[in-house]
Amino acid sequence: MTTLSQALQTCDMLLVDGLHAFDFTFDDTGLHIESMDGRALKKWSFTPEQIAAARADGQDWLIAADASEHRLVCMSAFRAPDEDDDETPADDPADR
Repeated sequence: MTTLSQALQTCDMLLVDGLHAFDFTFDDTGLHIESMDGRALKKWSFTPEQIAAARADGQDWLIAADASEHRLVCMSAFRAPDEDDDETPADDPADR
């Protein structure tokens, strides 16, 4: 069974309490997330112990923190290639 710690090491994006978050770090100090909700900056911090105690609920993870519970989904983001190789030059110019 996959743990939340394993899932966090391979994901590019998180959905935390319904908000998309690209700005997050997961290291020995825990999980730290920042996301904009309109004009308000939202921040979450979870300790390694809270990450280890997270419960799987389908593809979601439930993390107990202080007096509340948070829902976290690990996602993979689509990435565009660095080079624009999708257009190949024509061999012969069009006659006009």
